[in-house]
Amino acid sequence: MSIKFRLTLMSFLQFFVWGAWLITIGTYCLNSKGWGFPEFGAIFSTLALSSLFMPALTGIIADKWMNAEKLYGILHIFYGLILLYVPQIDNPETLYYVIFGAMICYMPTISLSNSIGYTILKNNNYDVVKVFPSIRVWGTIGFIAAMWITNFSHSNVNANQFYIGAIVAIGLGIYSFSLPKCPPQRTISENAGIVEQLGLNAFSLFKNSKMAMFFIFSLFLGAALQLTNMYGDAFLYDFAKNPEYSKSFVTENSTFIMSLSQISETVFILTIPFFLKRFGIKNVMLISMLAWVLRFGFLAFGNPEGFGLILILVSNIVYGMAFDFFNISGSLFVETTTDSKIRSSAQGLFMMMTNGIGAYLGSKVSGFVIGKYFVNDGVSDWHNIWLAFAGYALVIAILFAIFFKHKHNPDEVANVSH
Repeated sequence: MSIKFRLTLMSFLQFFVWGAWLITIGTYCLNSKGWGFPEFGAIFSTLALSSLFMPALTGIIADKWMNAEKLYGILHIFYGLILLYVPQIDNPETLYYVIFGAMICYMPTISLSNSIGYTILKNNNYDVVKVFPSIRVWGTIGFIAAMWITNFSHSNVNANQFYIGAIVAIGLGIYSFSLPKCPPQRTISENAGIVEQLGLNAFSLFKNSKMAMFFIFSLFLGAALQLTNMYGDAFLYDFAKNPEYSKSFVTENSTFIMSLSQISETVFILTIPFFLKRFGIKNVMLISMLAWVLRFGFLAFGNPEGFGLILILVSNIVYGMAFDFFNISGSLFVETTTDSKIRSSAQGLFMMMTNGIGAYLGSKVSGFVIGKYFVNDGVSDWHNIWLAFAGYALVIAILFAIFFKHKHNPDEVANVSH
């Protein structure tokens, strides 16, 4: 097998083992197990918590002591073994700690897979900028494929979703040991302090008012980034309780419908250079925030039939713009406004604010608020849940437009690769 094919397979499986259960664990917990929103929100927060520290720690290990492909393989095997145990759990408190353990193993493999890909391509004289995107897009395809398998095997309502992810993860872990060696690069000085090794020196950027404002808004928007991943499948599956929709295509294939969001991502990624060049970084981030308003708003008025179905489908299309535009343009903002000495740390700080602290607060607070204000006698008021999320996104967008000052410079995006 060629190097490109082997890395493509790694990328495909990397996100397959996540997509098998990430979107459907809400249906499993809320519908099949009958657990409450606060308990489920806490479980989903483990993704964010593990993102706060594990990528940095495993980065140090791979940089100093262990081949990246071996560390990657070990983590996936442990991740798979933990997933195998999930179906045995019968209470949300235990599931919280087990999923936390799984995420401690899985979340750092996302950055490790990128590092492995870059290293192997460079060692084999490939142009990383040209080749890597075509490899990485297969990760999204793997995520979609896992969702479809979970959906059409009806595993979204039972524990089989975890078995699917576990078996493939263990296989990926074993496969990774056959990849070309990626030995420690030792790019961090032996004399570097713990602050530099963990990338914490990037926190000095908070002294700059514009950067501080950017990171604060990244945190607040990050709280919204995973909400439809958390609740979307459960929302659609909940329509089955209504006799009018109980046998509809949407309720019987809720995970497939939600996978359209990931398909939308692959399309909108290709449009980002055009939007950045024409509208600038700030406006593209603002477009993302307004797209989140539409994403939530369309779901609020959606249902499995007629015009309601159109709204659900359009909401899934809008998701690609909502999710990708902020992540990519935000990353580019960091790239073009920070010193090269701390640029990698600054990118890590951006991810920490969005996928770490922001996502943690979003999962915990949303679970508490929904359970307290939007559930009556066991019935979820999905219409007002989505409207509340839409209102939150709208407030963030308005405040961002007013307080975040950044002048468009076409030269910033002239060399954006995609």
